[in-house]
Amino acid sequence: MSTALPGREAVARALARAQAAGAHSADASLVETDALEARVRGDEIDFVKQSRQRVLGIRAFVAGAGGLRTALTSTSDLSADTIDRLADETVALAGATAPDAAAGLPADGFASELPELGLFAAEDRHVAVEARIADARRAEAAARELDPRITNSEGTSVDSSFHRVVYGNTAGFVGDYESASHSLLSEPLAQAGASMQRDWWMTAARRLDALEEPAAVGRRAAERALRRLGARPVSTCEVPVIFEPAVARSLLGHLAACVSGSTVYRDASFLAGRLGDSIASELVTVIDDGRLPGGLGSRPFDGEGQPTRRTVLLERGRLGSYLLDSYCARKLGLRSTGSAASAAGGAPGPAPTNLWLEPGRLPPEEIVRRTERGLLVTELIGMGFNPVTGDYSRGAAGLWIEDGRVRFPVEEITIAGQLGEMLAAIDLVGSDLLWVGSIAAPTLRVARMTVAGS
Repeated sequence: MSTALPGREAVARALARAQAAGAHSADASLVETDALEARVRGDEIDFVKQSRQRVLGIRAFVAGAGGLRTALTSTSDLSADTIDRLADETVALAGATAPDAAAGLPADGFASELPELGLFAAEDRHVAVEARIADARRAEAAARELDPRITNSEGTSVDSSFHRVVYGNTAGFVGDYESASHSLLSEPLAQAGASMQRDWWMTAARRLDALEEPAAVGRRAAERALRRLGARPVSTCEVPVIFEPAVARSLLGHLAACVSGSTVYRDASFLAGRLGDSIASELVTVIDDGRLPGGLGSRPFDGEGQPTRRTVLLERGRLGSYLLDSYCARKLGLRSTGSAASAAGGAPGPAPTNLWLEPGRLPPEEIVRRTERGLLVTELIGMGFNPVTGDYSRGAAGLWIEDGRVRFPVEEITIAGQLGEMLAAIDLVGSDLLWVGSIAAPTLRVARMTVAGS
């Protein structure tokens, strides 16, 4: 069996071979991942999965009339012979594609320093599988002990992933970094009579010691499930809609899709051509920062070797930037924002890193108190967003508010609007910014939306 080359050596060999085969330029990335996932229900283990993956991707550019021709291939075999053969094939494939004037490596420099971002704790690699399973059991036990109406669960899941990324290109850049991510998710079931409800809570971090205590996660998840018992629909109306942080972050996910350079240059976003315009309330400032210490989306350089950075997408409602890799930047006549990302062996494209909406000063209880009649959304269901038009329609569940107080849980409803109008109608922003992933938001109130019920 052929010996696998070490990461940097594999990348260097791929680049040298691609150039020898006639490539105008090339880049290569190697992603190595060790992952653990387990789920517990009650005291019983549902499953344990452990995996190891390594993928080398090679992207070659071949000169052609009117631009560069491009191809990308990948392999999990890191032997020298396979890398040589794959590099040759990548160059040959590139020569058979159409030229593109926007294709090529970035032309405005690469990361010159790689800061320590707190993405990895070496000691976490030595934590036993049994220890993570024990965390899941503690969360399950805490949920069931909180209230006798917690009768079952969809399970408590834990996962830990460790990654090493090596990226290099023929422009002379080579860099690597290690990162990790850990999480715990609890999903208890509550039952009272004929009413049965589920809900969830989770914690996620780069380091195991930064996770929320398992029992606290289980109790929080149980409390959320209990408050949904007895849910019922409401009549169709137009009212203020409050989004809890765990669901408000989905609005930022939709916004990210609309400011992605790949949708903008294809005119597939309702925000295409809107740079400099006021598109949201003055209460809305949205930031993407790939160098946030300990952030779940942080990395020292992007998928093309450019330095990650802080990008203010919306400042007091004004659209200040799109998310751009080098290709989309060329298509739009702009500069890259260091936002290139790619799956192992995949083509790069713009994506957010750590994306958040700046919190306000109001506690969430005060936002509810200031709402005479409306809906507090605690869960969104299904996918109903069109980035071309901004039209938004999602199934929802939550809590009904009357006279500034939560009165009863609701379900079997749909909320609808247009994302641009929703952003412009945000009139209250909470202080409770919540990070349970790489996208975060505080509690948000949209002054008026359609709630479709019975």
